[in-house]
Amino acid sequence: MQTTAVILKGPRDLNLDVLEIKPPVSGDLVVRINYSGISTGTEKLFWSGAMPPFPGMGYPLVPGYEASGEVVEAGVGSGFKAGDTVYVPGANCYEGAFGLFGGASRLLVTAADRVTRIDGGLHSTGALLALAATARHAMAGPGKAVPDLIVGHGVLGRLLARLTVAAGAPAPTVWEIDPTRRTGAVDYEVIDPATDTRRDYTSIYDASGSVPVISNLIGHIARGGEIVLAGFYTDPISFAFPPAFMKEARFRVSAEWARDDMIATRALVESGALCLEGLITHTANSTDAPQAYETAFSDPACLKMILNWEGVA
Repeated sequence: MQTTAVILKGPRDLNLDVLEIKPPVSGDLVVRINYSGISTGTEKLFWSGAMPPFPGMGYPLVPGYEASGEVVEAGVGSGFKAGDTVYVPGANCYEGAFGLFGGASRLLVTAADRVTRIDGGLHSTGALLALAATARHAMAGPGKAVPDLIVGHGVLGRLLARLTVAAGAPAPTVWEIDPTRRTGAVDYEVIDPATDTRRDYTSIYDASGSVPVISNLIGHIARGGEIVLAGFYTDPISFAFPPAFMKEARFRVSAEWARDDMIATRALVESGALCLEGLITHTANSTDAPQAYETAFSDPACLKMILNWEGVA
């Protein structure tokens, strides 16, 4: 089999190309992708060449770990059938290209136990499930507290805020330094961090990925408060010890979603408790992928760029 896919041959060297796909084996699905999202975190780092060494990755690579599409072939016992709409967190099925991400492709092969059946009515918003599940992973589980301050009003920050409200917890405050990103809040407040005089936040979630902001956050937590690092940080993290010592600050690193997070998040979305609307600001045809990636990584107004693969052979 062959497919049209986005291929990143090196930093800022991105185009569509035709790749051979490894044939499916027992337990695999063949999925036709309709929508794939562009991550402004890890994918931007690979695109720019700024990503530190990362296991299993290299160039050329097929990016994309936010994709939704339709099953076109399902093995016996897979639990899926042709026509099912699914969320796909990427694939590693390409000849001659790394595919730890691998979702930005019209056709892909992946193990059935990696995908999640979703409501076909979600359309392009179905590709946002990974980010929503990542936000849920940061918040859910023993010993975890919902945020009362969130740093960054990008897609992840908005999802953290929406999940907090959906949980029935007090509405969080959100910091955002870009005035153009302070809009779109529902049932919570977004403010300029320079105006915040509060010093008793018990749980601060950083969704900005900014290392310099961490030292500032220490001054805003209550004694024994927690700072959750929910972004992706390329630089070594450091902070002044005395303020953290005085506050007895706690730090927690949050990783990507797990299977249980995806299942729980899907249920929240399908029940209407969690809304994914208003997070996709830009959509482009997959044939315009080079410009779409450029826009996603350079335009502050772009919260989430989605590639539309419908109509591609």
